[in-house]
Amino acid sequence: MNIEQFREYCLTLPGVTEEFPFGEEILVYKVKGKVFTLTHLDNFETINLKCDPEIAIELRERYDGVTPGYHMNKKHWNTVDVHSNIPNKLILQWIKDSYDLVVKSLPKKDRESLLS
Repeated sequence: MNIEQFREYCLTLPGVTEEFPFGEEILVYKVKGKVFTLTHLDNFETINLKCDPEIAIELRERYDGVTPGYHMNKKHWNTVDVHSNIPNKLILQWIKDSYDLVVKSLPKKDRESLLS
């Protein structure tokens, strides 16, 4: 996966914004103001993804390219090596899972606005 594939996919999800709240080198994607993924723009090696805590542990045990979230709450975030042997299709699914997890935590009004 390359940075453009990552960007294009994230921007297809409803209500997503692309921001740089941590400086111009950290690319952050949010839905309704809540972060669901981020990466280093100049050195696209890994992405951080929000994850259900139990699933996060399973993924870390199963895939060498998945580690506890770098500079994040390690219970709720994983860091995924985009150049590992993890198929792009699976990484895209994990991005969607991260997005869905954040959407699920939004107030009902915000969730409903994403459907219209």
